[in-house]
Amino acid sequence: MWSDFKENYFSFDALKFAIDVSRVGFPKNYFEDKSAMLDKAFADMRSLEAGAIANPDENRMVGHYWLRAPQLAPTEALCEEIAKTTEAILSFAADVHSGKVSGTAGVFKNLLCVGIGGSALGPQFVASALGMPGKDKMAVYFLDNTDPDGMDAVFAALEGKLGETLTIVTSKSGSTPEPSNAMIETMARYRAAGLDFARHAVAVTGVGSQLDKKAVEEGFIARFPMWDWVGGRTSEMAAVGLLPAALQGLDIRLLLAGAAAMDCQTRVPAVKENPSALLALAWYYLTAGKGEKDMVILPYKDRLLLFARYLQQLIMESLGKEKDLAGNVVNQGISVYGNKGSTDQHAYVQQLREGVNNFFATFIEVLKDRETASVPVNADGATSGDFLEGFLLGTREALTEKGRASVTLTIESVDAASVGALIALFERAVGFYASFIGINAYHQPGVEAGKKAAASILKIQARMIEFLKACPGEKFTAEALAEKLNLENSVEIVFKLGMHLSASPTTSVTATPQTPAYNTTFFYK
Repeated sequence: MWSDFKENYFSFDALKFAIDVSRVGFPKNYFEDKSAMLDKAFADMRSLEAGAIANPDENRMVGHYWLRAPQLAPTEALCEEIAKTTEAILSFAADVHSGKVSGTAGVFKNLLCVGIGGSALGPQFVASALGMPGKDKMAVYFLDNTDPDGMDAVFAALEGKLGETLTIVTSKSGSTPEPSNAMIETMARYRAAGLDFARHAVAVTGVGSQLDKKAVEEGFIARFPMWDWVGGRTSEMAAVGLLPAALQGLDIRLLLAGAAAMDCQTRVPAVKENPSALLALAWYYLTAGKGEKDMVILPYKDRLLLFARYLQQLIMESLGKEKDLAGNVVNQGISVYGNKGSTDQHAYVQQLREGVNNFFATFIEVLKDRETASVPVNADGATSGDFLEGFLLGTREALTEKGRASVTLTIESVDAASVGALIALFERAVGFYASFIGINAYHQPGVEAGKKAAASILKIQARMIEFLKACPGEKFTAEALAEKLNLENSVEIVFKLGMHLSASPTTSVTATPQTPAYNTTFFYK
């Protein structure tokens, strides 16, 4: 194994980063055998960064790499806009921290971020990885769903504090239901507290969007752009992620620098000098280029707990595609899940080691335990951090003993530069892998299909309420109600909506349970 390690451990000292693919099990000469595939991927990435239309469905470029290297943008205007936006973010954050921009109750102490998907997962991950509760310049909260109970929990934590809470609403179109709903609920809370929401609000959105127009009309404190050439899942280095990070007090320049440094290394057109190419090639080999195995993210650091959630969207939304670029049905993708070490040791490592072998592990090793010295926790002088490292190495050995493959990524510490580098590493790996399997990583038709289906279901709900309200007290089964509404092919939807409406305190729809349950009747009271 030592000889395999020496051949397949690649250290990038300037990045304080290393990748170990010695436990992937690459066949001899695999890198050489895949040279043509790699050359194409390197060429595809160069074309992407040069401004080629990478999302033909929407006729868009894909330029998240320019966010940390504006000079690479294809036009001088884009270069200036990126740089000016970053400076505007830093200036605005400084004004908020100094009290020059303040709320009704004075200096802003809290930050409420309203967004969904990429507008929440990246900011949440970075806030958790780099924040220090009690020491950050602002305490950060998130509304990342349209769940009323979840919103109530956040508002309970902000009870009596809205006058010193700055709210960022992030939505490219301004019409996405989840952030729109959360904004409306937030506005209602400010109004109930006797506060003007606009005096506490910032919009991050597309220029001319529905949200942008609202921000102008109502006089939001500030507006920052979302560009159509930056996808949600790659927007952490845009205003989407940089604004909340800067307001929290994190070093966004260092975050950008870490990503830029990793980008430079992952542009090198030689697989053994390119950590993203190595990572993508490991994915390709371990999943047979068909997603045959899941990716388990195992970061051995509490601060990286949310990295698995962040990577779920980045990888699964990018690679989960029905068709390839030629229009063939391929049903591609890699499933991603994860926890953190050593919690996973007591959660699902038992199955990873002895259950179905349908995964590969990605360990993330952090060399530095903490900034200060640690006390010994046993007679041999070992510290808690020593145990954490021991559990990582032990789990890796235990999996190897059972023929379970793994990749290990090593960083020196969790800081802004290393977090930026990790984000950039996986962004480029996704791009390489997409090239390997011939798919478009930069669109998401499945997401749009789900949104359209949800909209049609809400229309059914409105029709149900209108019909029941017109004949109060009259009871209907789901089948009878569907027949009245000419929805015979949607009886199950009618039943489920009826049950939901009857449980809601905001409607007057009531259910009378029956046996069997599908004969339950609904009426307007």
